Amino acid sequence: MIAQRLSALGIVLPPVFPPAANYLGCVIDNGTVHVGGHGPIAGVEVVRGKVGGDLTLDQGREAAKLTALSILATLQSELGDLDRIDRIVKVFGMVNVAPGFDQMPAVIDGCSDLLVEVFGDAGRHTRSAVGLAELPFGIAVEIELTARLR
Repeated sequence: MIAQRLSALGIVLPPVFPPAANYLGCVIDNGTVHVGGHGPIAGVEVVRGKVGGDLTLDQGREAAKLTALSILATLQSELGDLDRIDRIVKVFGMVNVAPGFDQMPAVIDGCSDLLVEVFGDAGRHTRSAVGLAELPFGIAVEIELTARLR
């Protein structure tokens, strides 16, 4: 069903990007999957820069959407089927911000909106969105996700 929804939306998941250090992309524990920090990487495209400086709000939102797609690719790889996801529970979004930029929730909406588009009401989640002075490798956003499995 989720595969059909992705297809209907014209969404093709990117290749899975491996963890950048000594950690796992996600861990399943007691019916919950915890996805570690992912960035806006699709193939060879990496969105770098500070939102509100190098990047506009819309570019930041698009980076968050790319990050959500990367998360879904990791989940698809780990779970074998995105239909195993019963509900998206929590999203933690970090935005690489220029001084004075305070619209982090609007940036992370790029991720949240995609999750609701793909999973419907089961994609609605609790969320935090924070601004940071730096993110690894200069990426524009980093997002973590927790989901309940069927």
